[in-house]
Amino acid sequence: MTVRQFDASMLAGQRALGWAGYLLGFGLGGFFDGILLHQILQWHHLLSLVTRPPFQDIRVQIMADGFFHLLMYVLAGAGLWKLWKGRHHVEDGGDRLLLANAAIGFGAWHMLDGVLSQWILGIHRIRLDSESVLFWDLLWFVVFGVAFVVLGRRLRRGSGGALGGRGGAAALVLAVLVGGPMAALPPPGVDTVMVFYKPGTKPATVFAGIEAVDGRILWSAASGDVWALDVKDKKRTTLLYRHGAWMVSNSALAIGCLAWTSL
Repeated sequence: MTVRQFDASMLAGQRALGWAGYLLGFGLGGFFDGILLHQILQWHHLLSLVTRPPFQDIRVQIMADGFFHLLMYVLAGAGLWKLWKGRHHVEDGGDRLLLANAAIGFGAWHMLDGVLSQWILGIHRIRLDSESVLFWDLLWFVVFGVAFVVLGRRLRRGSGGALGGRGGAAALVLAVLVGGPMAALPPPGVDTVMVFYKPGTKPATVFAGIEAVDGRILWSAASGDVWALDVKDKKRTTLLYRHGAWMVSNSALAIGCLAWTSL
């Protein structure tokens, strides 16, 4: 390999690690909010302040959270792919860029959520049950947004060698692999499962899936492609993917195997 080829390879690897950091950090920011605010604290849902029908229905709110997590899975998956492409350059100082950009991506998510979702679109606020809603918005914006972006920029400007080599990259990957499934878990005490089917799925297929999970029908869209079920045993919800489901909310496998594409 010539010096020029080596430099080009190094540049491509560093670029891949840079994008891996941004994407993984942004995805982790979404998982963090989903786990802490939607599930544990239950301060809001993604579309809590959208009051027009059918968004007033908590089942639709839960389904919207599911699609939000699906988007985070896509971004985190793209980040893992970029990290794989740049894996050979992690120990060449790339770990500093990776972790710095991950911090920037994490902070960028919270800053974007604050500006776009809370203040421009007004689809939710951080803590709706507070007498000082703006205080919590600003607290989240500064602590988890601005502070992480500043931290990331300082790491990028810092001198010195590795911050942890492959161990730092492995910790970032582990955080994504743990955070993703946790974000798919339902809020405590919620038995409602929202199931999104490919349009055109036969009713017999839908009912066979409902029977397989011993589910009780709570609601269904007129189009027949969205159903709300009461399923006590969440471990069985993965069976719905064998019966035409595209996405199942409140499931440990929220994205699914996409087996519907062959139906």
